[in-house]
Amino acid sequence: MRIARVQHGRAISFAVLEGDTAAELGGPPIGELRFTGNRVPLAEARLLAPVLPSKVVCVGRNYVEHAAELGNEVPAEPLLFLKPSTAVIGPEDPIRKPAICERLDHEGELAVVVGGLVRGVSEDEAQDAILGYTCGNDVTARDLQSRDGQWTRAKGFDTFCPLGPWIETDLEAIGLDIECRVNDQVRQRGNTKDLTFTPASLVSYVSRIMTLLPGDVIMTGTPAGVGPMEPGDRVEVEIGGIGILANPVQAA
Repeated sequence: MRIARVQHGRAISFAVLEGDTAAELGGPPIGELRFTGNRVPLAEARLLAPVLPSKVVCVGRNYVEHAAELGNEVPAEPLLFLKPSTAVIGPEDPIRKPAICERLDHEGELAVVVGGLVRGVSEDEAQDAILGYTCGNDVTARDLQSRDGQWTRAKGFDTFCPLGPWIETDLEAIGLDIECRVNDQVRQRGNTKDLTFTPASLVSYVSRIMTLLPGDVIMTGTPAGVGPMEPGDRVEVEIGGIGILANPVQAA
């Protein structure tokens, strides 16, 4: 099942995508889905970020080759950092390069969407708490990351967390191909079988630190090949079984 947030005219709603139409839901996709009976042709709708999370929890250095390309080792435990909810944008929304940023990097990732309130769960319980998966781009001001010594500013600018195009609920998360392209040139190519920490293990780990709320997102890390983007570029993150998240890059 593909769940999206769609805008049709001035109305915004969650919907289940069925062919070339969106079947409107009467609320967030938590628990039993409630359909309103309204259907919107996708050709007349705009896809928004599929969730509005209270927080985005990100995982650094979760692929061996990516850690190595930046001169780091894979940590013994997940390396966590946060992106603010205000960083989230959806498909085709512009990523804005701040004037203070000299190097703006893409980081294509598998994003986990939590389907309920999750606190202190086991790995098996964590798997049941996952609503589904979407594509994410952990946009990073690389020069500011190096300068600051911690990652809040470099990862937290508005527009630095594209998500979409929808949530795929019927998916096995291990074994998915990930590709990131800039202007149709392949920059990153990986597979989630190479994740050091699996999505379920990450949900369990994070839930023992902070309570996860319905719609919260965990970004699982990026494969090797991160690189720069400039205003005028177009970046695409494609994950097998999900789809393509595309965003233009603009100057802020």
